[in-house]
Amino acid sequence: MKAWEIEKLSIESQIPVHFEDDTKELWEEQTYDTEKYWDDAIKIYWGSRVPGSLARDTMAVAAIQAQENRGYKVKDAENLLLSGFRAVTEDDAAALQRATYELFEACRNAEKDPESDFWNYTQYESFSQYAQAVSFPAPVKIDMGKSLEEKIHAGWLSQIVGGAYGTCMEGYTTDNIEKAYNDVRRYVRKPNTYNDDVTYELALLCAYERCGKATSSRDIAYEWLSRISFGWSAEDMALRNLRCGILPPESGRFNNPFREWIGAQMRGVILGQIRPGNPAKAAEAAWQDAEISHYNSGVLGEVFNALLCSMAFYEKDLRKLTEAAIALMPEDSQYGSVVRFALERCKTSSGWLEAWRPCEKKLERYNWVHTFPNAAIEVIALWFGNGDFTDMMEICGRCGRDVDCNAAQIMTVWGTAFGAGNIPPYWTEPIGDRLDTYMRGMKQLSIKKLSKRTADVARLLAEE
Repeated sequence: MKAWEIEKLSIESQIPVHFEDDTKELWEEQTYDTEKYWDDAIKIYWGSRVPGSLARDTMAVAAIQAQENRGYKVKDAENLLLSGFRAVTEDDAAALQRATYELFEACRNAEKDPESDFWNYTQYESFSQYAQAVSFPAPVKIDMGKSLEEKIHAGWLSQIVGGAYGTCMEGYTTDNIEKAYNDVRRYVRKPNTYNDDVTYELALLCAYERCGKATSSRDIAYEWLSRISFGWSAEDMALRNLRCGILPPESGRFNNPFREWIGAQMRGVILGQIRPGNPAKAAEAAWQDAEISHYNSGVLGEVFNALLCSMAFYEKDLRKLTEAAIALMPEDSQYGSVVRFALERCKTSSGWLEAWRPCEKKLERYNWVHTFPNAAIEVIALWFGNGDFTDMMEICGRCGRDVDCNAAQIMTVWGTAFGAGNIPPYWTEPIGDRLDTYMRGMKQLSIKKLSKRTADVARLLAEE
């Protein structure tokens, strides 16, 4: 039946409703909730607290920062900040709505800055373009039996521990974490497993379970919409786009100043888990997932972590592993320049802090949620962690920035390489076998069962 026919039947079937009074109450009831929802949603852009750490976050400022990082002149947008903050102070919701849309409009229409270093690098827009720029190692045959499941379980357990550890420290600097905590070699508070990062990995897993080898970016995006109620920064923008029918890869690119932030990098390791020992396939699957919400360096961040995890199934030397993954980042990419800079600091430094300080300085113009400072931290932790679980966790914690994302991703790599039996019990005992999430239909999960599901997907894909 055609749309006009459905509408014709609808209007012809409706009998006018007789009201003894007016419908004032109905109007007020329906419009009040909607008005409050949008006012509260806009306020978040002008000041909020990170749920796990209570670090202050101002997304309106961050959007401008992100746009400048991407090589655009942002003076016009910066000039609009005062009106937005004034509206917040005066609790003027109408003025705040206007200030917000004007700011994002100014970001979207910002003029290209030809002097920005951003334009000195190649922009990687597709997997085929990326694949032509690198030489993947041959896949290594991995035992797909019990040992696969054990490695994946160790990876998942390590990731969940890393996330639980880092959530309360994200959004802070090295120096201020040092002031707040004398010892970060254990949980600094009672851990819980709630985290927005892991939700996207779980949604991806559901997509592969539902669609198998034919899984596309659109299939993964559908799982986002059906299971994840809200996102942050790039994921928020992507979800808004998806709800309007803007599909990947445009969902990650359109009106999204945060598209080179950490949101894809923070979910890369699961692609290594479902493509064990096959870096090329892991990279391709990571690109497919990342383009839902990210672009260029944002996508390469997910590819990097997918490569690390895929190769960790056969390479236990974490320094060799790190160098191998960096070698698969295009030399003319900005992301490649960042991880190579971090690697060189590692090779010329006696310890992690000596390596981190020049990275911290070089990347000071980037938000703590951007891929770049966090990619540098991953490299440093892998290099100086000595293959020791607690040493790597400590480096992630002391470096600060997006601690939960960094710890979760590289500890997955560690777990894959070294196994759950080598994790000190004081990390795992508070977690047990339980993962709690805010996802529809996945509020509470067994980590062991989740590992089996992941292994089953890996086995399915290996049948090609």
